[in-house]
This record gives sequence, C-alpha cells and structure tokens, in this order.
Amino acid sequence: MKIRRVVTGHDRSGKAVIASDSQVEGITPGLLPGSEFHRLWGANRAPSFPDDGSPPEQNPYFPPVGGFRFGMFTIPPDSHTRPAVADLPAAVKELEAALPGLASHMEADAPGMHTTATIDFEVVLEGEVWLELDDGVVAHLRAGDCVVQNGTRHAWHNRGHVPARLAVFLVGAHHAKFPGT
Repeated sequence: MKIRRVVTGHDRSGKAVIASDSQVEGITPGLLPGSEFHRLWGANRAPSFPDDGSPPEQNPYFPPVGGFRFGMFTIPPDSHTRPAVADLPAAVKELEAALPGLASHMEADAPGMHTTATIDFEVVLEGEVWLELDDGVVAHLRAGDCVVQNGTRHAWHNRGHVPARLAVFLVGAHHAKFPGT
C-alpha cells in the first residue's frame, strides 16, 4: 500500500509552501509476510526544517538519542499463513537492508518480543491489536486507542481477523538496558 506524504517547507521569502507531495511505498520483508512498514519521516539528530521536502537520514530503524522516526505499521492477523522461508540467510539479509537494525532487537526465544531505547507513540488506525508486556500483561487496543511505550519489553499481536494498521512515532531516549544511550 502506498501512503501519501505531504511535507511543508518555506520558499526563499519565508512563505509556507508544499515542499513535497509524494507516495511512500510500503516495505514488506520476506521474513515478516503480511507485515508492512512505511518509513514516513525521521532523523538522527535534532531536526531542522527541510524546506526542499527531502526526508533526512533515518537509519538505523530505531533512532539514536535525540533522533526520531514517524511511520505506519501493518500487523497481519496471527492466523495469517506465513510461508516457509526457503533461504533464511537471504531473507535476514533482505530484512536488514530494508529495515536496518530491526531484527537485532528481536528476541530469538520469544517471537516478536523486543526492547528499544525509544519512547514510542502509537495510534491504532484500523483493526485491533494486543500489546503484550512482561509476565503476560496484555492490553487489547482498538481503532482510536493510543499507547505511549517507554522503552518496555513488548510484542504486538493481532488476534483478530483483519490486518491492523498503526501510526507510530519513535523518539530515541536514554535507556539503562542500552549503555551509551
């Protein structure tokens, strides 16, 4: 799915203008079939106004302290058939190229569980999701519900029957689990 991204800026005289109006293609990694990520905006340092509408650098996937990311994320139903991965090393390489650093935050022994040095602001736009935290604590969220995720260990599940879409805004923060942040 393409998402329209409208970016405002300023012309040479300081007048507000539409600097960019474009479609952003979704990224669907082979290792996460049915999932779709839209990297809409982000930066690795305090932002400045990009009056030409060009997006700033936004790798790795999770921002460093002071950086941020804005995007959308589609979560397929848990019942979604995930085809077998024929070439796992190639699939991991593809995931890393498309969403650098995402896989390294995932726990191998607890599928989907991850912790990041970010404060995440999420809004459920469509569908339903279940946010799992430590010790099996779960929050069932529906369209219009919001979450502020403060660097906690968590996983997203879609126990419904239709894909769920979330708008996400991530801000890099200091986290005791990640020395140097």
